[in-house]
Amino acid sequence: MKYEVVLFDIDDTLLDFPATEKAALHNTFMDYKMPTGFADYHASYREISSVLWKDLEEGTLTLPELGVERFQRLFAHHEVAVDPQLFSQSYLTHLGNETHLIEGAVELCHSLEGCRLAIITNGFGQVQKMRLQNSPLADLFEHIIVSEETGFQKPQPGIFEYAFGKLEGAEKEKALIVGDSLSSDIRGGNNYGIATCWFNPQHKKNETGIKPTYEIHSLKEVEGIVKGLADE
Repeated sequence: MKYEVVLFDIDDTLLDFPATEKAALHNTFMDYKMPTGFADYHASYREISSVLWKDLEEGTLTLPELGVERFQRLFAHHEVAVDPQLFSQSYLTHLGNETHLIEGAVELCHSLEGCRLAIITNGFGQVQKMRLQNSPLADLFEHIIVSEETGFQKPQPGIFEYAFGKLEGAEKEKALIVGDSLSSDIRGGNNYGIATCWFNPQHKKNETGIKPTYEIHSLKEVEGIVKGLADE
């Protein structure tokens, strides 16, 4: 076994976040009697949210601030009279109730029997844990490390330090992080000194200076990497 510890990102790695977001946003707009809300505002929301998540990664914004600010900006831009804080609370509740798996996620985790598996994810602790608990992945991880509960977010080294503190005896040389984000998962893993695996199912071109140890296009490829059957 080449890697004994495998750290997984959640969103767009094990769970399908666009499907989750779509359902949760639609249900929240329905709470506010806005049945066309998702169609009307989703494009604007994605632009705003993307900017704010980058700010979070850079450490210029906190997670609680992000949670409300994205809707504050959205409703201000469209001149919608909705309380962003209350809307955010409702949205997070709906988000936690949605679980949509990436193809092959369950099979992969079962194939890594004998490895120590853990989650390392940015986001809201209760939401991320609820989504996992409601899925077939619920009991497959030794630890679930969520940025909100550590005070750090990927790519900051603090969240990796926290994770290895929980994974007593884990060796960095035997650890691999699997995730879809170059700026968060791969940069964070590289900076911390562990092997990185970029999950890139859409074959996006890497136009950054961030170099993963491995690049894969389907989750089933992870098993070969972990067992030492794939080349770097």
